[in-house]
Amino acid sequence: MTLNEVTISRAILEEQHRTFIDYLEMDAAVIGGGPSGLVCAALLGEKGVRCALIEKKLSIGGGMWGGGMMFPRIVVQEGARRLLDRFDIAYREFEPGYYVAKSVEAVSKLTAAACDAGVEFFNLTTVEDVMVRGDGRVGGLVINWTPVDMAGLHVDPLTVACTCTVDATGHDAMIARMIERKGGGLPVKGESFMWAERAETRILDHTREVFPGLFVAGMAANAVAGECRMGPIFGGMFLSGERAADLVAERLGR
Repeated sequence: MTLNEVTISRAILEEQHRTFIDYLEMDAAVIGGGPSGLVCAALLGEKGVRCALIEKKLSIGGGMWGGGMMFPRIVVQEGARRLLDRFDIAYREFEPGYYVAKSVEAVSKLTAAACDAGVEFFNLTTVEDVMVRGDGRVGGLVINWTPVDMAGLHVDPLTVACTCTVDATGHDAMIARMIERKGGGLPVKGESFMWAERAETRILDHTREVFPGLFVAGMAANAVAGECRMGPIFGGMFLSGERAADLVAERLGR
């Protein structure tokens, strides 16, 4: 067999163009591929929801890759340990109620689970606006390539339609802030001081639909609510992603 460079290029272009066109309309779009976004997308896929995960960076995983200060380990508390088991992420008990896992394994297995569940990934893709029509709901996203955004190029975006959107963009709560800036009536208070216990125990209450069609998960949920941050403990992130998936699936009737 002789390898042909044009055939390789054609395979990439045809496959990704087909996928892009297929996902111009979808049930749910998860914005942000960190811990809450990955868990949310994987569980939505398992529920049969047509779901895409949009990540502005080249790599998936958000803050998990670096663990704490580039020590690639994460901590998960007792209440969320079942999600480590569910996604077959190895861990050991450090002290009673504290479980430590490898961040690289956690990212890899959550990503693989989402892929196995049929989730499509669009990385290096930035959401620069949302579509809100007469019904007052977020019904679509305005997207562009991240390098276009980084370079400040004047290149018009494209749009995709989605019934539900999950803002899992972390501390910035990017999608919620877009709506706030345009007078959508959604206040984003911004995250408060580090307080792991408070942040972890309250995050599920903050994981909710904050604007018609827009759900918040993970640190985006705490940022919208003005809640504390928690550092490199990820149980709340996982549980928030699970909660968001349940809320979206319920809204979609799944």
